[in-house]
Amino acid sequence: VLEWAASLESGSEHPLAEAVLAAQAERGLPLHRLDDFTAVAGRGVRGVHEGRTYLLGSDRFLVEDGVDLPAELRTEAERQADLGGTPVWLAGEGALMGLLVLKDPIRPDSAAAISALKRRGITVVMCTGDNHATAAAVAREVGIDEVHSEILPEAKLVVVQELQARGFRVGMVGDGVNDAPALAQADTGFALGSGTDVAIENADITLSGNSLGLVATAIAISAATIRNIKQNLFGAFIYNVVGIPLAAGLFYPFTGWLLEPMFASAAMALSSVTVVTNANRLRFFREKQ
Repeated sequence: VLEWAASLESGSEHPLAEAVLAAQAERGLPLHRLDDFTAVAGRGVRGVHEGRTYLLGSDRFLVEDGVDLPAELRTEAERQADLGGTPVWLAGEGALMGLLVLKDPIRPDSAAAISALKRRGITVVMCTGDNHATAAAVAREVGIDEVHSEILPEAKLVVVQELQARGFRVGMVGDGVNDAPALAQADTGFALGSGTDVAIENADITLSGNSLGLVATAIAISAATIRNIKQNLFGAFIYNVVGIPLAAGLFYPFTGWLLEPMFASAAMALSSVTVVTNANRLRFFREKQ
């Protein structure tokens, strides 16, 4: 089963394909050459070997192709999904060959990252092609309240558009080909460093790693940068509102104040030093935990 699953996944860019290929390589199993490889977004993959058609993907993908799934295996797949696993079905020539369960371990910092985003007043929404039971199990563990599961790539795009229509500014985090349309539509798209080229090209920001905590860090740095810019603009504005009239002698008839050219030039230089020094504080930025 793993041998044929890996053969099919060898042409896929889906993140879970890496897990199947890693298991195949670990066991030293051979890969079969497949022709007419087709990836069906949100469903699975299809390939032909020596005239026989093989399918690998969701239960819906196989059922739509006329494959009968035994009740006992369906029950086991549902049980594994409740535990956070992703059931993947394999079939050849219309007959079921086996069931694989892939488990993508939740990163230890994921719950903390979601919590950090919530503290900033950000509502976190999960959009995934995984079945509802798997998505719900993961969402419970990391603290996500709103979940959209078993959806196709175009449905992710619709979710982003609906949120924008409700007046939200939407940030989308993704790493796969399926996430590209939603990443492009979002107000800000975040691509994980290990993401596909398509995802990275459609995102506004490419994170240096795979942790969701980097999203909260990026938002914190952006907020600190905007705050710093406003401070510099305010300081420069006040400085010039006071300094230019003083240097021009506008206050002299009322107060007798004059600013000599030497002091005016020194004050101008000090203004620039103040702005640059304040901006350099960002080099020492540390996100509050």
